[in-house]
Amino acid sequence: MRVRLDLAYDGTEFAGWARQRSGVRTVQQVLEEALTAILRVAEPVALTVAGRTDSGVHASGQVAHFDLPEGVWSAHREKLLRRLAGKLPMDVRVYRAERAPAGFDARFAAVSRRYVYRVCDSREGTLPIRRGFVLWHNRALDVDLLNEASRLLLGEHDFAAYCKKREGATTIRRLLDVHWERTRPDEVEATVEADAFCHSMVRALVAALLMAGDGRCAPGFPAEVLFTKERHPSVNVLPPHGLTLEEVRYPTESELAARVTETRRMRTLGC
Repeated sequence: MRVRLDLAYDGTEFAGWARQRSGVRTVQQVLEEALTAILRVAEPVALTVAGRTDSGVHASGQVAHFDLPEGVWSAHREKLLRRLAGKLPMDVRVYRAERAPAGFDARFAAVSRRYVYRVCDSREGTLPIRRGFVLWHNRALDVDLLNEASRLLLGEHDFAAYCKKREGATTIRRLLDVHWERTRPDEVEATVEADAFCHSMVRALVAALLMAGDGRCAPGFPAEVLFTKERHPSVNVLPPHGLTLEEVRYPTESELAARVTETRRMRTLGC
């Protein structure tokens, strides 16, 4: 049977989600070791995750799954969350564990992932208590300009200009939503939602949008970079600490299998 986990973590001290050969501390490694010890299974627990976050990126709505024998689940399901809370370090928490419906796959069944990038534009800098989750940008930001630039990026495109390319992997993605709002007098938030993301895509997109929002570039600049399909020398990848994965959306149970099939198909752009 398959178990779905909903979890959160402070990414500051993690080298990203994915387990690495070098043995550095990752969320996957910490969580798999805790689950294997608690469940006392012969084979180590192997997790599949919705979004493989980079080093230093946080999550409040991450989703993962793993498979195990029915009898093991029955023996541990009532106390699993409490035992995980006692076993895991304080910077990662599982807040839901439940039997997954037939056809569920944390990665391939996902319809979209929603991230938030937080930016402080106060000339005095970020409050110390928020410094681990908010980027300080030392220029004033205009939310109207940020949203004007963001609207031009929506839709299905080849985001090669904003991604670190991997051999054999497509950079075509459907950007469903990008919008900004001022949530505090000294802070703005970018909400970015897509069916999937390439490596470093959100941080590169937000970097280009900040250039439009603080007046260094015209609102059309991020879209111009997009359609070149080449990395622009003035667009850097922002630091990871301002980024949080906040939600992963899934279809109804009856649509899970079809979604997995669709996601696994290599995408190409239409006319």
